[in-house]
Amino acid sequence: MLTASAYAATSADAPLQKTAVRRRDLGPLDVLIEIKYAGICHSDIHTARNEWGGTHYPVVPGHEIAGIVAAVGGEVTRHDVGDRVGVGCFVDSCGTCEACVSGDEQYCVARVVQTYNSRTADGEYTMGGYSSHIVVTEAFVLSVPDGLALDVAAPLLCAGITLYSPLRHWGAGPGKRVAIIGMGGLGHVGVKIAHALGAEVTVLSQTLSKQEDGLKFGASHYYATSDPATFKELRSRFDLILNTVSVNLDMDAYMSLLAINGALVELGLPEQPIEVRGFSLASNRRSLAGSMVGGIAETQEMLDFCAEHGIVAEIEVIAADEINDAFDRVVRSDVRYRFVIDAGTF
Repeated sequence: MLTASAYAATSADAPLQKTAVRRRDLGPLDVLIEIKYAGICHSDIHTARNEWGGTHYPVVPGHEIAGIVAAVGGEVTRHDVGDRVGVGCFVDSCGTCEACVSGDEQYCVARVVQTYNSRTADGEYTMGGYSSHIVVTEAFVLSVPDGLALDVAAPLLCAGITLYSPLRHWGAGPGKRVAIIGMGGLGHVGVKIAHALGAEVTVLSQTLSKQEDGLKFGASHYYATSDPATFKELRSRFDLILNTVSVNLDMDAYMSLLAINGALVELGLPEQPIEVRGFSLASNRRSLAGSMVGGIAETQEMLDFCAEHGIVAEIEVIAADEINDAFDRVVRSDVRYRFVIDAGTF
């Protein structure tokens, strides 16, 4: 087995510390990846601090992984040594259920295996991308197009596909009015993708502090939700609203912004249950939905789309020993817009 350098949390209130993890021996269909960059997702923080419950310690977070293939198993056909590759939020699934067969492995009804904090078939727990190396079955390894640098590509493996999948599913494109709630690590990528798809994009943010960025990234309009006039002016305006924030909002107020047959899709995952009045749904035949990441084929489609349209995450690269400070800064919304760890510092 390979021993890889990593950063792990050992309890909910412990800072992440440098450690070593054992990666499994290379099987015939496995790919060994030398990680170059790993993005920091808010999900990493929720899990490391057990804010969602169910964290198994020690845990090595990280599901925005970009690197270089270092070795391949004897039956691997999709990837070669030296290839530029990525790994997202999950690394295995049953492969036979309806979701897997249809290309929605993320919704596998049997045993989707998350990239970290997820139990595998042999009873071990997965350790994620805050590490120097990782071994992943070839079917769950993505190809990073040459047009994308690895550091800015890493956050696309979660943030990018988290926005791309619902935008595609709900038909964002020319003639569609799309609103993005939040201009953070998820939201800023969503603005870029929705604009590239041809939709008219509006940002709904608590303040106007990031308005200049939002307009630069492709938004046509930018509103402060702290201003009550916003909800009056935008009533029944949008075909699709994507909520990227992880706090509980006044859902009835946001539902009122949907046009006939409009949908509000939850992408952020607040700790408390979401409350909405039935009348808010019945009016205009509105829908409240949710979405996770996309399947492997759709994630590859997203990477190719981003390369074609020059879409990248706005990042701040940090060293591994800055992870704990970066966690605190993410919670304070003190980053524009995504931290990426230089895996060479593990």
